[in-house]
Amino acid sequence: MNALTAGYDAAVQMIDTSVVRVHQHGACIAANSEQLMGRSRGGLTTKIHAVVDTSGLPVRVALTTGEAHDNRLVLTLLSGLKSGAMLLADRGFDADWIRGLVTQRGAWANIPPKCNRKEPICFSPYLYRARNLIERFFNKIKHCRRIATRYDRLAANYLAFLQLASIRLWLRAYESAS
Repeated sequence: MNALTAGYDAAVQMIDTSVVRVHQHGACIAANSEQLMGRSRGGLTTKIHAVVDTSGLPVRVALTTGEAHDNRLVLTLLSGLKSGAMLLADRGFDADWIRGLVTQRGAWANIPPKCNRKEPICFSPYLYRARNLIERFFNKIKHCRRIATRYDRLAANYLAFLQLASIRLWLRAYESAS
């Protein structure tokens, strides 16, 4: 996946998460937290964190437990954020430290402000509309039954299949461009 994502379009990056239910036979009772299975209202879940590029192709994917906050892996996922780029994210990523990190890297964060924010923030609803590409990415990878519901007991196996599905999307994009 690293070889495929080497030439991605870094002008706009979008970050988001999606929750996946763990099948009852995929749960390993003794080591749920070690295998990134967390308790939620609906049972055991895993959260997929992803960053996609301008075309909606995955750049980085990672996993956490289902009850983890959306911004838990921001430092890892945004390590490739380049100067002059724009980051699109939802309200779950509206935190001063995330905006500071993006500004420190020379990029611009277009994140809608939370309703309890005291000072006004520069936000463009017009540019924010492009964020639907990351939602489409999650829709595409969840067409794979094995990703839509987690059947794997080991987090490494589930992440590997998630990366294989991401590679498949990249290869489709290269095939259509040829």
